[in-house]
Amino acid sequence: MGKIFERIYKEVKKIPCGNVATYGEIAKKAGTSPKVVGFALHQNPDPKNIPCHRVVFRDGSLSKGYVFGGEGKQKQRLEKEGVKFNNENKVIF
Repeated sequence: MGKIFERIYKEVKKIPCGNVATYGEIAKKAGTSPKVVGFALHQNPDPKNIPCHRVVFRDGSLSKGYVFGGEGKQKQRLEKEGVKFNNENKVIF
């Protein structure tokens, strides 16, 4: 899985501050499945340079299993970057 994870991390690094991408979008670009993207991000070796908090589900919801502080921390980081949420705590694309 090493090369797949490298491709995933490379794609996640391309997500600009203040933007998000879905697990599916990253999976398509990296040539894998959304589940593998989630698995790779859960093992993110360098969260300062691989902004996994910018990856969300296709409906705009956040991962309850966000490994770096949970769903609330992920939302906090995204809001700090200017990402907007609706009243259901889902990202507004």
